Amino acid sequence: MYHWSEQGATPTPGAWRDAFIELHGASRVTLADAGPWKGRLEWQQSRSYGVALCGDVGEEFVRERRHVRTDPRGTFELLVPTRGSAVVEHGAGSSEIRPGSLALCDIDRPFRFAHGEDFLSVAVIAPAAVLDRRGPAVAGRPRLFDGTAGLGRLIRQTVITMQEERERLSEIPFDLACEQLLDLVCLAADGAGDSAPVAQRTRVEAQIRRYVRGHAGEPGLSVTGIARALGWSARYLQTVLQAAGTTSRDLIRSERLRLARTRLTSAAWDDRSIAQIAYASGFASHAAFTSAYRREFGTTPRETRGDRPCAPAQ
Repeated sequence: MYHWSEQGATPTPGAWRDAFIELHGASRVTLADAGPWKGRLEWQQSRSYGVALCGDVGEEFVRERRHVRTDPRGTFELLVPTRGSAVVEHGAGSSEIRPGSLALCDIDRPFRFAHGEDFLSVAVIAPAAVLDRRGPAVAGRPRLFDGTAGLGRLIRQTVITMQEERERLSEIPFDLACEQLLDLVCLAADGAGDSAPVAQRTRVEAQIRRYVRGHAGEPGLSVTGIARALGWSARYLQTVLQAAGTTSRDLIRSERLRLARTRLTSAAWDDRSIAQIAYASGFASHAAFTSAYRREFGTTPRETRGDRPCAPAQ
């Protein structure tokens, strides 16, 4: 499902409350009654992500354990205030947020959010599982961090731009923008400054290598598919691999060659021709495989197989 609201304001308090609960989960929502209704709620959602602008109404949003039990969402929300201030009580902590601060909150933990009519903010809604794959320590607790400089400022500007441009984004670009935004959120919430910490890069590199090793024989393996499986953006994975002195293409080729060499020396593959082993190891052609194999190992596949019997080439 992919949809958005084109209204600047919902028509009644009841409609506003219903739409808000639909977006953020079962909760107790109390709205201040202070004159003509002008509550504002604009949103867009894909199958995985959402972005919502909310404000111009006094509100108290309380999500208790009973609400979580009956309506678990499995989501985190990044709150980006653009005007006014609000109180966020999350778990045992309480903070005031205002323009320049960013709050990352687990919606499946007890949560209270209260503000006056002068408050306006944008929330990005993302699956908790995606954050957990990127950085378990980040997803493990609520975070409040600076949005006035460095990565925090970039995150804030990106969120606001995504909301403003939402009607011009189809689902795929919208999801890609959200994925790249979460890369930055995890880096900033992890205290990374302007670059990924070495420990995180090392961990992500290990994840990439494990995934490629386990899927090397798949002919369609690519950095896009790896990024989707691991929960990072393709751009970030390329950055991690570049820092490690390689590229996704080189890594995939090396792992496919390693897999093919193992099969060439295995008795279990004696009934397969060299061409069949090449195709089963992810190579598109026998010739390309032989050429790459010679460059990598300084010998040919046939020489590696030696005098052991093998099926005829096909």
